[in-house]
Amino acid sequence: MAAPPVSPLAPKMLPTLPPIPGVRFAAHAAGIRYKVRSDLMVAVMDPGTTAGGVLTRSLTASAPVESCRAHLKSGSGRVLVVNAGNANTFTGRQGVADVEATCKTAATVFGCKPSEVFVSSTGTIGVPLPVEKILDSLPVVRGKLAADAWMEAAKAIMTTDTFPKVATRTATIDGLSVTINGFCKGSGMIAPDMATMLAYVFTDAALSAEAVQALIADGANKSFNCLTVDSDTSTSDTLLMFATGQARHPQITAANDPRLADFKAKLDDLLIELAQLVARDGEGATKFVEVRVTGAEHDAGAKRIALSIANSPLVKTAIAGEDANWGRIVMAVGKAGERADRDKLKIAVGGTLITNDGAPVPNYDETPVVGHMKGQDIVLEVDVGIGSGKATVWTCDLTHGYIDINGSYRT
Repeated sequence: MAAPPVSPLAPKMLPTLPPIPGVRFAAHAAGIRYKVRSDLMVAVMDPGTTAGGVLTRSLTASAPVESCRAHLKSGSGRVLVVNAGNANTFTGRQGVADVEATCKTAATVFGCKPSEVFVSSTGTIGVPLPVEKILDSLPVVRGKLAADAWMEAAKAIMTTDTFPKVATRTATIDGLSVTINGFCKGSGMIAPDMATMLAYVFTDAALSAEAVQALIADGANKSFNCLTVDSDTSTSDTLLMFATGQARHPQITAANDPRLADFKAKLDDLLIELAQLVARDGEGATKFVEVRVTGAEHDAGAKRIALSIANSPLVKTAIAGEDANWGRIVMAVGKAGERADRDKLKIAVGGTLITNDGAPVPNYDETPVVGHMKGQDIVLEVDVGIGSGKATVWTCDLTHGYIDINGSYRT
C-alpha cells in the first residue's frame, strides 16, 4: 500500500521528543497488514508507573477498548501494545481472546501483570486479527527497546495519516523540571466522544493514578473532544497517559493541587496541539478550520452549535471551494437545536463582520472574506445573541480527496 502524499497542512518541522526516564519504545514490522513498514508499537514502562485514560463511548467499541477500560481500574501501567491496520473490532469472542493472549504474552515477556498491559488496535473493522504475528513479535521487540525511539513509535501506529503527530512540553513541579511527551494518530473517522483515535501521553512526573485520571479526562474535554473531521466517532478511540514517577519531587495525589498548575496548563496545551494536528491531517484536507461560538445559553450549547457548523458538509465543501457562502453557517446554527436569536446573529469570517442584527452588515464587502478563504487557516466566528456560553472546535474542509481515500480504503 503506497503512502499517501503528506497533507499540505502538515507542520514544516516536527519537534524532537526528549527521552523520559522510565519509558522505552520499539517499532516493528509484524506484517499485520502493511508489508513495507512498521505496524506494531510497544512501550515499556518501569515499575511504579501510574496510568489513566479516557475511552470511546461508542456502543460498538473494540475488544482492546474494553480491555483498557478494565485495566485502568488498577491504575498501573507497564506495557502498551499497539497495532495498525486492523481494528480488532466486531470480531466476536475471538477478538476478546486475542486481546487476552496479547496481554498474557506481553506480561510474560516484559515481566509484569496482564492487568498492567494496555492494548490498542486501529484499522479495518470486522477483520480477524492475525494475533500470532503480534505474539511472535513481542520477544523480538524486547531487544529493540530504546528511550529515544519516539518518532519510530509515532509512525508505527499510523493508518491513513500522512505524517506522525508528536508534541512535547516542559513543566515545573515544586521547582523541578518535568517532561511531557505525546503522540497520536488519526485522520478519518474523527468525531471523538471522549478523546481521540489513538493518543498516548508520557511524563516523568510523580503522580497518583487518581491525579493522572483527573488530569487526562479534563484535558480531553478541552482538546480532542473539540475536534471533528467527518462527524464519525471511532470504535477504537483511546487516550492514555502514563506517569513514570522518575522526577524527584514528592508524589502528588490530587489533580487540583496548586503545585500542578503549570503542569496542568502545559498538558492541556500539548493535548490541544495534538488535536489540531489531527484536523490538519484530515483525510483529503486542504484547509484547517477553527470555529468559535459565543453568546450561547451555556458552554455545552455553544459547543453543539460549533460542532453543527464544523460537521456540516455544506459548510466544509464551501470552504474547500473557497466560496464565502456564509448562508450555510446560518443554516448550521439553526439546525443545532440550541437557542439562538436570529435577529442578533453575528457572523464573521477571518475577522470580517458579515452579519449583524439578523442581516448582512450595511455595505458588506466580500473582498477580504474571499481573500481569507483562499488561505490555509480559516476562522469562523459566530455570536448567537443569547447568553455567555462559548466554545471553540477544530475541523478541516471536505474535498474529493476524502472520497478517494475512503472509497478505496479496503482495496
